[in-house]
Amino acid sequence: MRAIYATDLSAASEAAIKNETSLESLQQIGVESIHLVTVVPSNVYAGVPAMNLEERRQQALDRYQSAMESAGFDVETHVVRGTPHRRINGIAEAVRADLSIVGSRGKSPLENRVIGSTARNLARTTVVPLLVTRIERETDEPAIRREHLFRRILFATDFSENSERAFDAFSSLRHAADGATLVHVESPKDVEATEGAEPTERLSELAEQLEEWDIDTRIDVRRGDPADEILAAAAETDPTTILLGSRGRSRLRRLLLGSVSESVVTRADENVYLVPPPRTA
Repeated sequence: MRAIYATDLSAASEAAIKNETSLESLQQIGVESIHLVTVVPSNVYAGVPAMNLEERRQQALDRYQSAMESAGFDVETHVVRGTPHRRINGIAEAVRADLSIVGSRGKSPLENRVIGSTARNLARTTVVPLLVTRIERETDEPAIRREHLFRRILFATDFSENSERAFDAFSSLRHAADGATLVHVESPKDVEATEGAEPTERLSELAEQLEEWDIDTRIDVRRGDPADEILAAAAETDPTTILLGSRGRSRLRRLLLGSVSESVVTRADENVYLVPPPRTA
């Protein structure tokens, strides 16, 4: 697997990149090469006195590269200018990445500002699966909150086609997973939710597959607001990562991120692994 690792070169980002446990987790799921990317925003000018931003950022990436190469990865670095999420997505497409990774400090003291703008925009527009890692806030020595990235996975499904694609991620994640909770929320607003086989039966079929991979699995069928119930299930089971598709039953192509996915990404304390639909021509 080939991954894009986006960094703003902050202390929090450095802590995530150099965390041996999280790097080992990436290796367990098959990541072999990493493209380290940092973006100089378009509104930051190169002529700022005493600041050669590209050179300084390249020096920082070189340090990160050494740490990752020592951990066993093949690493390339990219210092680019532009709008961060657009450039990161562009590089992901250019190198045919299998995964993009971005850190987020999670909930901010400012109400409704719970995820960095780059992470939010990537969640809405990513062209490949996206891993949002949660990093501690308001500390001099920040660290990843759940460094065993994929040890316990909460998989949320609405049984849509893209939820099936998200479940397929277990084919690689299983190599780092010990346990999983499969959650379906019956929403009063979604009349299609109970069509076909009963949710418990459908979750049980998925659980059987994971059990064959020696992943200790439980199922959980809830009713209520999907985002609220997914987050409540996470609070009860303490997963390291929440796995879900970025779009569910909506047929609106312009809806880049379903309201449920957006709410989970922005409100969760856990890492979030977001799987988008296949990119159309």
